[in-house]
Amino acid sequence: MEEFRQIMETFAASGWELIAVPAQAWLEGRSDPAALTAALQQADRECGSCGCRLDPLYKRALALIAEGEAAL
Repeated sequence: MEEFRQIMETFAASGWELIAVPAQAWLEGRSDPAALTAALQQADRECGSCGCRLDPLYKRALALIAEGEAAL
């Protein structure tokens, strides 16, 4: 759970609205699980292999969700 929180904090601070808005909503306890998952999937498609520091975080966040390690 702490790992997921750290990833969400990174996304919220990223400035990229696609992931920053749903990540901030999760941090504030007003998450829409479907919207967060969709945003992470879209971010991974659009940017998941560009070489930036966020690339592995999309995949890891999605894996934590799939494993049930993230409280959505």
